[in-house]
Amino acid sequence: MAKKKARRTTHRSSAGKKLYAVRKADGKFKDIQTFERAHRADMARTSAAEAEAAAAAVAAEPAPAKATRKKAGRKKAAAKKVGKKAGKKAGKKAGKKAGKKAGKKAGARKARKQA
Repeated sequence: MAKKKARRTTHRSSAGKKLYAVRKADGKFKDIQTFERAHRADMARTSAAEAEAAAAAVAAEPAPAKATRKKAGRKKAAAKKVGKKAGKKAGKKAGKKAGKKAGKKAGARKARKQA
C-alpha cells in the first residue's frame, strides 16, 4: 500500500503568526512550524519539474568554438581578478554584498578599457 503524503493544516499562534502543522498518517501532529520558516524551506528546495527544465536548457545550449572559448576565458579571468581587488577595497567600506557588486562592475569597466 502506498504511503500517504503528509499534509499541512494551518493554525494561528497566540501571537497571531500563521502556523503549519504537519500530521502523521494516523492524524497526530508530527511537526509544527511557522508559515514563514516552512515557506522559506519550500522555496529553497528545487522541484523535480524545475530540475528537468534546467537540465533541458543546459542540453539545448550549443558549445562555443574552441578558440573563442579560450579568449573569452582569459578576458573573464582578467576581469574577475581586477574586480576582486576592487571589490575587496569597496567591500571594506560598503559591506560585503555591495562591495562584490561594485567590484564586478569596476573590474568589467577596467577590462573593457584594456581590451
